[in-house]
Amino acid sequence: MHNIRSHFSFSPLALSVGVVAVLIVTYAGLIAVVMNYAALAIEFSQSARNEEAAVAALEGRYLAVIARITTTDYLAAGYVLPRTKTFVQMKSATALR
Repeated sequence: MHNIRSHFSFSPLALSVGVVAVLIVTYAGLIAVVMNYAALAIEFSQSARNEEAAVAALEGRYLAVIARITTTDYLAAGYVLPRTKTFVQMKSATALR
């Protein structure tokens, strides 16, 4: 029994080396997590910029179409002004019906 006990005894140096090894692995893992987070943040930032550029292009096309519509001479296109204006009362005010 004495022989088994001496086999499993740990010296303070071995315990310290084990603790340091665990701390190094934990530190490396935390660095990997932080780097992954940074990469995802940069990727999200870039995708947000890309989406903003797409929205800006769509807004530019929209404003060009609106400018073309507002410069249209409706009388020359065949439209006429309404003869009378009539008030129409609604029965239901809900948007779902």
